[in-house]
Amino acid sequence: MYANSQTATADKPLRITEIFHSLQGESRTIGFPTVFVRLTGCPLRCGYCDSEYAFHGGERMTFEEIEAAVAVYRPRFVTVTGGEPLAQRGCLPLLSRLCDAGYEVSLETSGALDVSHVDPRVVKVVDIKTPGSGECERNRWQNLEHLQPHDQLKFVLCSREDYEWARRILDKHRLSERWEVLFSPSFNDLSATDLADWVVADRLPVRVQIQLHKFLWGDQPGR
Repeated sequence: MYANSQTATADKPLRITEIFHSLQGESRTIGFPTVFVRLTGCPLRCGYCDSEYAFHGGERMTFEEIEAAVAVYRPRFVTVTGGEPLAQRGCLPLLSRLCDAGYEVSLETSGALDVSHVDPRVVKVVDIKTPGSGECERNRWQNLEHLQPHDQLKFVLCSREDYEWARRILDKHRLSERWEVLFSPSFNDLSATDLADWVVADRLPVRVQIQLHKFLWGDQPGR
C-alpha cells in the first residue's frame, strides 16, 4: 500500500454520498461501465457545479463497507469523486486500497487541494478552474509538479473568454506537451458545437469532451 503521513484508520470512516454503477461520462475512459464512489463535502462553490447535493449529509462508511459495495458490481474501473474527495483525509488510503484490490482507479479532484500524496497508481483527473467557475483563484498550480504522464487536466469552459484564458494557460505551462488536456463546455453555459469549432479552427492539441451521462440521463443523482 502507498504510505503517507495522512493515513487514516478503519475506525475513522468516510462520509459517502453515494456509490453507484453507471457509464463514465468524461475523461479517457468515457463510455466504460464504472463504479463511482462519491464522497461528501467540498470547500469550493463553482457556479456550474452539478453535485451540490454532495456538499452535506452522506452516510458514514468504513473502508470495508465501501469496498464491499464496490465489489458487488465486479468493475474494472472505479472513480472516486465528490464534492471534493480530497477534503476527507481518509480518501488517500481508500484510493490505495482500491488499487490494491485490482481496480483501475481514477480520482476526480478540483485542483484546489494538494495531490502530492495520492497513490501514483491512481489516474488523477485534475480540474483547472476557469474565471467563469468563480473559483479561479483557488487553482493550486503546485499540483502540476506532482502529476504523472497518465494523469489528465480538465478545463470546464463557460464562455469564449474562458476559452481564451484556457488557451493562454495551455501555452504558459506547455500542458499538452506533458499531459492529456480535456476541454469541456459547461452544460448550461456554452454550446458544445461552438467549443468544437474553436478548437478545430485553432488546431489546439486538446480533447473536446461532453458530459455523456447528462445527455443520457440529465442531472439525475447516481448517474
